[in-house]
Amino acid sequence: MQLEEVALVSARVAETPRRLEKVAILAAFLARLSPAEVPIALAYLTGVLPQGRIGIGHALISSSRPEHPAPHPTLSLLEVDEAFGRIAAVAGPGSGAARAAFLRDLLARATEDEQAFLTRLLYGDLRQGALEGVMLEAVAKAAHVSAAAVRRAAMAAGELAPVAQAALTGGEAALSRFIVQIFQPVKPMLAEPGEDIEAAIAELGEAALEYKLDGARIQAHKSGNEVRVYSRHLREVTDAVPEVVEAVRRIPARELIADGEVIALQASGRPLPFQVTMQRFGRKLEVERLRRELPLMPFFFDLLAVDGAPLIDEPQARRFDELVRLTPALVVPHVETGDAARAAAFLEEAMANGHEGIMAKSRAAPYAAGSRGSAWLKVKPAHTLDLVVLAAEWGSGRRQGWLSNLHLGARDTERGGFVMLGKTFKGLTDQMLEWETTRLLELETGRDRYTVYVRPELVVEIAFNDVQVSPQYPGRLALRFARVKRYRPDKPASEADTFAAVQEIYRRATGTEPPPR
Repeated sequence: MQLEEVALVSARVAETPRRLEKVAILAAFLARLSPAEVPIALAYLTGVLPQGRIGIGHALISSSRPEHPAPHPTLSLLEVDEAFGRIAAVAGPGSGAARAAFLRDLLARATEDEQAFLTRLLYGDLRQGALEGVMLEAVAKAAHVSAAAVRRAAMAAGELAPVAQAALTGGEAALSRFIVQIFQPVKPMLAEPGEDIEAAIAELGEAALEYKLDGARIQAHKSGNEVRVYSRHLREVTDAVPEVVEAVRRIPARELIADGEVIALQASGRPLPFQVTMQRFGRKLEVERLRRELPLMPFFFDLLAVDGAPLIDEPQARRFDELVRLTPALVVPHVETGDAARAAAFLEEAMANGHEGIMAKSRAAPYAAGSRGSAWLKVKPAHTLDLVVLAAEWGSGRRQGWLSNLHLGARDTERGGFVMLGKTFKGLTDQMLEWETTRLLELETGRDRYTVYVRPELVVEIAFNDVQVSPQYPGRLALRFARVKRYRPDKPASEADTFAAVQEIYRRATGTEPPPR
């Protein structure tokens, strides 16, 4: 497969507004790939590199693009992947110059269209609408298997690429090897914002209510005496959380997979801020000192497997009851009720204990890993959304020299990319300004006199009063009185809240349909 064909498919998908047409285009393309090309093409068409970050920034990309592109396409997909692999492997003194040389050589062999595709890919700016959900359906269509089978296999595998390889070469029978198993982290189930507790109870009926902890999501796996702990990103963090390992070892089960949160608590039992908890992650040295100074407490709220039996297809009631039976001391505070008054009292209790709200869950729902839906609702007293920073403007006055006014975007699940919802500089402390300036400059893709544009990777939690009509923005909606609550470096942009969720907030508040885009 030539790179030119990938670039052409990317352009066609970007020009197609309809989801089903995107799926059809991608399915026809995927069916022509060799097994070795599948994970590469999947990554490129969802806007990422298989190698992850490879140490190439905006300046290096701009300076490496040759004046004259290649006249004819010659690059294969595998050759491009090998080139990025060489760039990613460069380390040590002179690594910057070596990366630049490799990149110049690659771009010199690319046509104008291929150069444009590669640079947008490196900038993280393809925005073609080939999100993982669309790609999952395309894999199913190309392999002539059900989307449900692909989704379930991807949940167990933790990623789509190996599942796509198997489906495209062996059909649905080949997906049987992707099962929930110990030490293979599962994509976490996600929640949608709920309007309020009354609406949540009205939607769910008899619901499982839990404290919404302001901690770090973890997934604990145990087999015998061996325990491994994974983060929200499915990255192993076992060494950073020895107290979690010890607690899970004491659970009376030979094998298990448990989903939960870990949080730092004050002596009074009230939670410390999220940023304090996150100090324990990413530290490879002085773990024992940090443990003494900032002990962590795990709380679990779901059980995905126990003693060889997967539970993901079981209702939440069965999974949670089994979790309570095994380890009542480590279960998140909870109640089950269909009474709105009792639910409101539980919300007040959670807030009084220093937590940010509650989760409301369907007692009948299976564990739908990697997806959002009304089976899990997060209920907070004020509206909050996890949005993505698209750009930031330089501050003035006391904020001179810092990136301050943030451009905020919600994920667009229909057209791809992000929908801008407004700007804000409110709620930012000097410490946050300093941190965000450094981080956003690392993500820079371009700038003008006032604004730095960035790769859409940094997630920020935004509080706001309501949603209003605004013809100023592409989605024709904007947030009123938006202010920054905190950054979410633990959360990928793919898990940010959606524009559809913003439209639903507007719909519920006004009783009318949001304006057409």
